[in-house]
Amino acid sequence: MVSSQKTDLAALFDETSSAPERLAKRMAGAGLCSRRQAETWITEGRVKIDGQLQLTPAITVTSDQKIEVDGNILPVIERPRLWRYYKPRGLVVSHRDEKDRDNIFDTLSAEHGDRLPRLISVGRLDLDSEGLILLTNNGLLARYLELPATGWTRKYRVRVHGQVKAEHLNELGRGITVEGVKYRPVIASLDRQTNSNAWINIALKEGKNREIRKLMQHFGYQVSRLIRISFGPFTLNKLEDGDIAEVRPAILRDQLGLQPSHLDDNQTKENQHGRKRQKPHASHQRQKTRRNPNRA
Repeated sequence: MVSSQKTDLAALFDETSSAPERLAKRMAGAGLCSRRQAETWITEGRVKIDGQLQLTPAITVTSDQKIEVDGNILPVIERPRLWRYYKPRGLVVSHRDEKDRDNIFDTLSAEHGDRLPRLISVGRLDLDSEGLILLTNNGLLARYLELPATGWTRKYRVRVHGQVKAEHLNELGRGITVEGVKYRPVIASLDRQTNSNAWINIALKEGKNREIRKLMQHFGYQVSRLIRISFGPFTLNKLEDGDIAEVRPAILRDQLGLQPSHLDDNQTKENQHGRKRQKPHASHQRQKTRRNPNRA
């Protein structure tokens, strides 16, 4: 599974590649859906190729063919790109939210306009969490990076109320079951303890929905701040609240284990401090944290 997806990614990185590909794969690469969902949409009559209704997924398409999904033209798949983004608290990681809460994609669009393509998140952070979110323009890359089989560790700094007991952290390292849900072992260590609060470092390879908060609550600790500081080899580094910075193509290929290509890194002029936020729209105003999470 991982091997085949890596092969697909390598082909996408080769900008000279124009080989035909399966229709469902093309749709998935555009970030619309998974391959399985694409196959369902095709059989439901939602897809046209060059104006002709297509009802079978067993077809290949070329880059010069026009594909329509629900009447909308499928965008041309660009070379996969990746960004590091410091997600602020108070924003959801979703293009659509049933509660109509502010989301990171509308915020980035308001602040950067068409300087950024349509982005897809690699995983999620909940509303009250902050820190590193990886964003990409490619659905295949997003799904590949989310796979537990990649073995990439996600690291967090967590502030909780109360006095943390060593036996609780040791228990987390063995894996626990909470309300019938079995959680895999996580690495947890006490970083700093004060009279009323403690900072805990937590590392895990596969995160369930709100996993850290549920694990802390199981031991009676209330989380007051949760910051993701790294995802695999990618870190916050010098990013501050709301900053975004693109990962250079050569670095991305290297971290994915792909062979070097003719891509010129100069086409990505990354500011080492990240792209600073412009003044947000009034609907996106919020109080910013001023403390560096790596020194919190």
